[in-house]
Amino acid sequence: MSLYLVESTLKKAISHKEGFENETSALKTSFASNGINLIEVQVSKDFSRVFYIFEADVADQLESLLKEKNIQVDLLKEVRIVGKDLDEVKKEANNVNYLVEWNLPEDLTMDQYLARKKKNSVHYAEVPEVSFARTYVCEDMSKCLCFYDAPDEDAVKRAREAVKTPLDSITEINK
Repeated sequence: MSLYLVESTLKKAISHKEGFENETSALKTSFASNGINLIEVQVSKDFSRVFYIFEADVADQLESLLKEKNIQVDLLKEVRIVGKDLDEVKKEANNVNYLVEWNLPEDLTMDQYLARKKKNSVHYAEVPEVSFARTYVCEDMSKCLCFYDAPDEDAVKRAREAVKTPLDSITEINK
């Protein structure tokens, strides 16, 4: 099975975590009956954007089920997890409050990305108030999502500078 990132814009108004969690729970049950596992879901603090990580055999089946459930698919890409193993993520998915998106340079390969990450990750120690949690890298090397637990957006920016890695956007996650 492969991991897939699905980015979505919420179509219906949800303004509190309980309502979102109820929707997510129903979604998880429905997808599981079709052999698709919802590994992680993060929603922006304002409930406008959702980032799902699914484990599925094929993207087409996942996309069909998402459409059937009236979930807007802004992006669907196969991803690789870096920084944690899948079992750890399943246990700790709610321990983040910031998501960084980085559109990767066209000439960067997966091997180069992984070597760079390994070399620079030691510098997270320079910003001890920030905890790096995990990264999902699109297999087509178009972008990556990095998850952090941090006191504020400025701390996330300092952590990114410490590891010499740019960012394109920061989203505060509803914890």
